[in-house]
Amino acid sequence: MILNEQGCFVFKPSSKKRKTRSLEHYFTRDCEGRESSERRFKLCEDLWNKIKAETEVLQEELNKKILDSLLDFAKKCSTTRQHCDWASKMRANEIPTAALVLGVNVPDHDMTFQSLFDLLKHSVTPHVVSVQAKECGVLKHLLKRVLEGLMDVAVDDDDEEEMEQNPRSVHCSLSTLSDWYTAKTKKSSSATPGKKRNVQDEDEHHHHHQTPPVVIIFKDLEGFNPRVLQDFISICSRYIDRLPLMFIFGIATSPSTVQHMLPHSVSSLLCIELFQSLSCTQHLATVIDKLILTAQFPFKLNGKVMQVLISIFLYHDFSVRNFIKGLQLALLEHFHSQPLSILCCKKKEALLNVTLLSGRDLETVRQLPSFIRFVEKQEAGEQVKLMTDDDHLKEACQKLIKDLRKYHKSYYPVLRCLHTLTSLLPRYPLGKQIRELHLICLEKNVWENEDYQSAMKLLKMLAKDELITSLRKCSEILSSAKSKKMKKAFTELDELLAKFKHLDAVPETVQEEPESVTSPIRNLQQQKKTDLFQLQKTLLEMNESRRSKKKSPFELLRNEVVEFIDGLVTCHLPPPESQTLYEVCYYSSSATVRRHLNATPRTSIQTALSSPCFYLQNESLKNEDGTVSNSAPDICIAYKLHLECGRLINLYDWLEAYATVVSAAEGQDPDCDTFGKVDDVKHARFIRSVSELEFLGFIKSTRQKTDHVARLTWGGC
Repeated sequence: MILNEQGCFVFKPSSKKRKTRSLEHYFTRDCEGRESSERRFKLCEDLWNKIKAETEVLQEELNKKILDSLLDFAKKCSTTRQHCDWASKMRANEIPTAALVLGVNVPDHDMTFQSLFDLLKHSVTPHVVSVQAKECGVLKHLLKRVLEGLMDVAVDDDDEEEMEQNPRSVHCSLSTLSDWYTAKTKKSSSATPGKKRNVQDEDEHHHHHQTPPVVIIFKDLEGFNPRVLQDFISICSRYIDRLPLMFIFGIATSPSTVQHMLPHSVSSLLCIELFQSLSCTQHLATVIDKLILTAQFPFKLNGKVMQVLISIFLYHDFSVRNFIKGLQLALLEHFHSQPLSILCCKKKEALLNVTLLSGRDLETVRQLPSFIRFVEKQEAGEQVKLMTDDDHLKEACQKLIKDLRKYHKSYYPVLRCLHTLTSLLPRYPLGKQIRELHLICLEKNVWENEDYQSAMKLLKMLAKDELITSLRKCSEILSSAKSKKMKKAFTELDELLAKFKHLDAVPETVQEEPESVTSPIRNLQQQKKTDLFQLQKTLLEMNESRRSKKKSPFELLRNEVVEFIDGLVTCHLPPPESQTLYEVCYYSSSATVRRHLNATPRTSIQTALSSPCFYLQNESLKNEDGTVSNSAPDICIAYKLHLECGRLINLYDWLEAYATVVSAAEGQDPDCDTFGKVDDVKHARFIRSVSELEFLGFIKSTRQKTDHVARLTWGGC
């Protein structure tokens, strides 16, 4: 738009749409192995879509129980108004309220509330509104949000001028909502076609279609001002005979929050029923079981990356949603940085992609640490072929890919069997959750772990009932496995269970305790005085006699079972690093995941201010260490200059230095008289930069000198 003395002229922007770049463009840019980047992007996208679909199904299954309970509660509360007995009338004077305890994993709450909102609107009532604490700081704002969400009109805050300018606006009060609801229900009643019905059908139709409840969802109850909430509930209780209100409180901490926020005079106006959702740790266990501990998806995480994601979950936000985002980040980074990730797909597709590997990709295969170890174990002639013959290498890669798939098909069933047996042991030597056992197996040979040895000893002391119950669960796990080795293990385990049944059919004969066991004790009791040497000798004799004691058939069979489980673990649970070409499927850069998901704010801010090219990706902003780029943003220039000062910074000197740097950026001649001069624009830009640095906590005003500021950070800051 151009302004002059004669008029205002508007120039419309070009009708040509700005060209938007696709996700594939950003993926293939600066991608390792540009030749296969497009195919890798397609594989990454397809794999993530499958994981996302599985996640949505899982989320729906986990929320189904709690959402169905809330739906039944809403329907039950809306029918209460029909009853005529005295107890129902007393209850109808209270506002039905569902206290939904979701846990501290706040980032996951949005999905749950959105599903609840859609379900209520589809099955119970069209009058549903959801409010958040940040939008309802005072009572007037809360009423306004409720009315706007339900009536879908503009609501004015008692301003007559605004109401005259906007005739469709309504007054902000609950009486307005009551009148609107009455008119709405009468309109729906008159619009219903007249048909002959019996009394029961008429009452049911009247309940479901003419007087639907008005549901108000408070997403984050702890965030609301208690006084605002108390006043709102008190006002609503006066309209309960005209408005069938219903509240849903979203609680993140504890049900006692309602008692702390609302006094008895207000909480007595509510008829509260408690609903408890699945804990976030149980939710995480289900997600890990479905997305990670499965051979369905070829992409895997190594132990360090897995530990980073679990640590962020346990020590930061308890958010399953953020855990899945971390998994997505690892997936994207793996396909972007690993050229051989083109083989991270289904078996048939992977074998086909092996034949399409370029010479550069084959050289990458030869440089993999796992492949180098594999080559070193081969004979001299085979080593030469693998390192020189590309066709022979492709054939070897196809076989190794098949072996890697077989490893995963055997690994996860055996892992579940081991967890089933050891999770019942006291003090959980191999972890209470299966993810803990999985992390141990990812790091090293689990059978070399001291905790594993103690677990095997405890298994040899399990009671018969506990052992048989656990073995039956293991049998169910192995029966669902598709691997030939697992089917063979399933047959062997069934034979062991059959032996236990045979033991039950043939009762054991009670054997008399040998005299050799009891004689040392009797001799010890007969002696009046026993010295230390004699006591030690007696205990050693007892220990030897117990070792030589003949074991019962059950003990022999129990030891056989433990040896069978130990053999499965030794054969099928070596760490992934022991498998050749494991780098194709396993993402191992834990530092990258930690930097993106668990970045320290102060470090990120200092990096952005000292090296803006790191985030802006602008080559012109690159500078040598210790120098100030004159083309950098104003706050970056001010930050770099303040690092050269001491404890107190003179604002005038700081401004002069800033003006000199900015003048050089504007291309002014250093010999010119105006070079480095401070004009109003530069002064305003400097003041804004100083204010931003003060807001970020790098400087503060000081009373020692009025024209100085104090520096707050030191060292490499």
